[in-house]
Amino acid sequence: MQEKNDAKLRKVKSILVTLPKPETEKSPYYDLAKKHNLKVDFRSFIHVEGVPARDFRKDKINLADFTAVIFTSRNAADHFFRICEEMRYDVPAELKYFCLSETIALYLQKYIQYRKRKIFFGKQTAADLAEVLKKHANEKFLYPCSDVATEDTMKFLEKSGYDFTPAVLFRTVVSDLSDLAEVFYDVIAFFSPSSIQSLFKNFPDFKQNNTRIAAFGTNTSKAATDMDLIVDIAAPTPGVPSMTMAIENYIKVSNK
Repeated sequence: MQEKNDAKLRKVKSILVTLPKPETEKSPYYDLAKKHNLKVDFRSFIHVEGVPARDFRKDKINLADFTAVIFTSRNAADHFFRICEEMRYDVPAELKYFCLSETIALYLQKYIQYRKRKIFFGKQTAADLAEVLKKHANEKFLYPCSDVATEDTMKFLEKSGYDFTPAVLFRTVVSDLSDLAEVFYDVIAFFSPSSIQSLFKNFPDFKQNNTRIAAFGTNTSKAATDMDLIVDIAAPTPGVPSMTMAIENYIKVSNK
């Protein structure tokens, strides 16, 4: 999987977004494709697999010990309620939920009666929850996470001195991308260090050549440069909060 030809700044005609395909047609990537006449494909470079209850028991974490849960993703919520079911643990009605975003908070309706529970949410990061968490500093928090838990959240909770226990309930696994071996894109957009690792696990001899690399977040950019990739499109940056905006700004120059 590598790019073939010509100058680095030739027109962008195709983009591979290393995320699952959106469930609806309401996606800024579809708007971008239509506006600039682009081919935009989606393919998740990584996926998650749940940790079985028998493995979770080895960590000797007693779910009944916790008075609150911190969710950083919908995956975390899915696997928390899955493990509760597998462990035959009845989630108490008084359990408090702290979610990084409103989207995650609303997602909890899949499992609980939303209006009858104590649910708090921030804008996007654990730091956004700082004021709310201060008011609940005496809670004993469970932090469901993957085997590659977000360092920023862990550092924030540790620095703030909260009583929290990480619980690895799901693992990030490299997806099989062998069918992309002879497929070429002008831009590949990455959103996590794990997706960069997946690229090289699937294609150890990958050469960037004329492929433009887009990276979301400093950790993703670092993972790319550590593998000797050149990051052409970076987000977020001041005034450019989204990947689609960053790609569009790049296209305005490359596709003149």
